[in-house]
Amino acid sequence: MTEQDARARTVIEGVVPEVDCGRFPIKRTLGERVVVEADIFTDGHEALSAVLLHRKEEAAEWSEAAMEPLPNDRWRGSFEVQQLGQYRYTLLAWLDRFKAWRRDLTKRIEAGQDVSIDLMVGAEFLLAASQRASGHDGKALEKWATSLRSGGSQASRVALAVSEQVQTAMARYPDRRFATRYPHDLIVVVDRTKALFSTWYEMFPRSSATEHGRHGSFKDCEARLSYISAMGFDVLYLPPIHPIGKTHRKGKNNAPHSAAGDPGSPWAIGWDAGGHKAVHPELGTLDDFRWFLERAREHGLEVALDLAFQCSPDHPYVQTHPEWFRWRPDGTVQYAENPPKKYEDIYPMEFETDRWRELWEELRAVVLFWVEQGVRIFRVDNPHTKPYRFWEWLIAEVKKVYPEIIFLAEAFTRPKVMNQLAKLGFTQSYTYFAWRTNKWELTEYLTQLTQSPVREYFRPSLWTNTPDILTEYLQHGGRPAFMTRLLLAATLGASYGIYGPAFELCERRAREPGSEEYLDSEKYEIKQWELSKPESLREFISLVNRIRRENPALHHNWSLGFHAIENDQLICYSKHTEDLANIILVVVNLDPHHVHSGWVQVRLEEFGLSPHEPYQVHDLLSGARYLWQGSRNYVELNPSVTPGHVFKVRRRVRTEQDFEYYL
Repeated sequence: MTEQDARARTVIEGVVPEVDCGRFPIKRTLGERVVVEADIFTDGHEALSAVLLHRKEEAAEWSEAAMEPLPNDRWRGSFEVQQLGQYRYTLLAWLDRFKAWRRDLTKRIEAGQDVSIDLMVGAEFLLAASQRASGHDGKALEKWATSLRSGGSQASRVALAVSEQVQTAMARYPDRRFATRYPHDLIVVVDRTKALFSTWYEMFPRSSATEHGRHGSFKDCEARLSYISAMGFDVLYLPPIHPIGKTHRKGKNNAPHSAAGDPGSPWAIGWDAGGHKAVHPELGTLDDFRWFLERAREHGLEVALDLAFQCSPDHPYVQTHPEWFRWRPDGTVQYAENPPKKYEDIYPMEFETDRWRELWEELRAVVLFWVEQGVRIFRVDNPHTKPYRFWEWLIAEVKKVYPEIIFLAEAFTRPKVMNQLAKLGFTQSYTYFAWRTNKWELTEYLTQLTQSPVREYFRPSLWTNTPDILTEYLQHGGRPAFMTRLLLAATLGASYGIYGPAFELCERRAREPGSEEYLDSEKYEIKQWELSKPESLREFISLVNRIRRENPALHHNWSLGFHAIENDQLICYSKHTEDLANIILVVVNLDPHHVHSGWVQVRLEEFGLSPHEPYQVHDLLSGARYLWQGSRNYVELNPSVTPGHVFKVRRRVRTEQDFEYYL
């Protein structure tokens, strides 16, 4: 034990946020505040001071933010993150003898006691501080120390001792010789805003042609951009755009054998035309792809690419790097399987190969290749089937150079595995939202995602459907079910996505009873979508996405709270900005077949509303406005008309001229 440790009497523990004792970083986006709390205490009755130290990873010097005491030895401080990349933060606390002296001096004065000796003690504190200070402050502290010893009447000396100027100066030059520093430097990864608030649309580019049966190209995709942008999406996600293998190519509806003209699965990557750094010839060239990226940006869309680290039997890697695959005793490569399912058209990579370094470096080169083409968002296919250490290394390597990159983890697997991937660096994560359909499931699951410690590192992306997921709820609920799931995803989550045009056209035919696979799945054939179908949800989606954009309360997750309502088929929840300038209250009918009604229990105190004053709720879906008062208010929802209300809560304001309006 050092001399420093022996005389450090302050304890710092219970720090939040902190993930696994600092092993993993927390996540924030540009402009957000990192609010840190900790238990800070000491023996006896000494006064304490504490600061939150923080700095950009590359910075040499720490900045400080004063921490404020809360009840029960809890302290809080915060700082704002203003640059992409990594920040470090930790805590420092110490016995503040001047603060304790000033506190006790005030008590003695109030008790009418003689404080002449106390003033001399205070002078010593000021004189010591003057030695730590410099320039004008040092001279001022020395002068005040002299005044406390013999600077006129006791009343004037007391007034100086408790003055704001002395307190402020002493706070700038504390005695930290025996300060306790928290033993961990904690990390926060700062991403751009789209990492938290984004609206995704998935589309197969090969199905974008206007002529029936023709393979679409990037040029054809351009015609879809205005359609997707007009619905309010800002991320366009494309499944793999690479050459598709021919060996063991899958046929329609995942048939083990393909017929002439079957395009195969885009996830069976690679043949003679190239592998992960190539474009499928029928889509176009690399120049065509770069051109498409620019056209997408002009429509306010950022293109996300699928990152699928697997190969078809025809991939060049199989010939040039056979050591990157697992070979069976019969001399063939082990294909992917999830018994009894077999995927003979896909070869997984062998991450336990002795040549693992070369494999890792090549996969990093694949990511950087597409980054160099202009891609900044990747949806990562099945990351839970690759080693954790690989992902931690890869993401850190890429973001070290390109901190704006976003990685979405497509891992529908066990909760601890999903959480681990998020800790390792994935920016966003798919969730179980698609299968959470009743009130209890939604309430419990979304509360866990937004109110538990998981929220510090796990950013949920709520998807209504995917090419692999057509839930029973969508299969049997008709058009109202699609509207309900869209409304829930878009308002419960700051980031959400749909697989279209299947979703907006309410495609709900399953391959067979009990299956979540689409009949005539687009994964195995080129589709011809009739975008102008009367059943299309295009206008409804556009309205919901506009509501999302215009209401900052929906840009975040942490304010999500559920409100009681006396009907298990109705769910009510709210989000609000920190200053309560924007409050959104949502009520959704979870039953797509029947009308339901109930009494909403609004938590007025949470919104700063008086139980004795009326307030307006403006339904942003229908445009209707209602005057409510008190906590209990009636709602009724017919799913055939609209499955929910998205209320903007407005407070009543009265002017000096006694004119009322709702803000």
